[in-house]
Amino acid sequence: MRKIAILSVLTFALLLGGCSVVKYSFSGTSIQPDVKTVTVNYFEYKALKVNPTLSNQLTEAMKDKFRKLTKLEQVEMDGDLELSGTVTGYEVRAAAVTANEVAAMNRLTVTASLKFTNRKYPEEDFEKSFSAYSDYDSTNSLDAVEASLCEEIVEKLVEDMFNASVAQW
Repeated sequence: MRKIAILSVLTFALLLGGCSVVKYSFSGTSIQPDVKTVTVNYFEYKALKVNPTLSNQLTEAMKDKFRKLTKLEQVEMDGDLELSGTVTGYEVRAAAVTANEVAAMNRLTVTASLKFTNRKYPEEDFEKSFSAYSDYDSTNSLDAVEASLCEEIVEKLVEDMFNASVAQW
């Protein structure tokens, strides 16, 4: 019985180790070894409510994420991997209401679409929408907290987009 268990574990380990051509790293990415470059295009802003800095924040945060967590060379165009996106939503809604039907908390939600293209492995291409939010006390005006909320939201969006594209989560 013990020999069968040991043999099963060894067989499983060999299968697991011998069948993989995917490069794994400590950052959690799953990038094929022949993928060398990435292009992160500017995230266009198409939401109705205007935030003039959000597109740039999102674009630069995405570039930073790839710079820090991968060894891919960033190129201006035609990278092996290409990310293009659009900010499609930017809205504030009540998140919690008091007994007097007054908003106690408000929620800023940002929605962005991402088009991911893998020129070496087109079966990994996708277009997907991502959304992230942050709540704030309604006694604060949006202007007073907007910068910190956007920073938090951009961090969440970039994490989700990065994981969907190269960590394949």
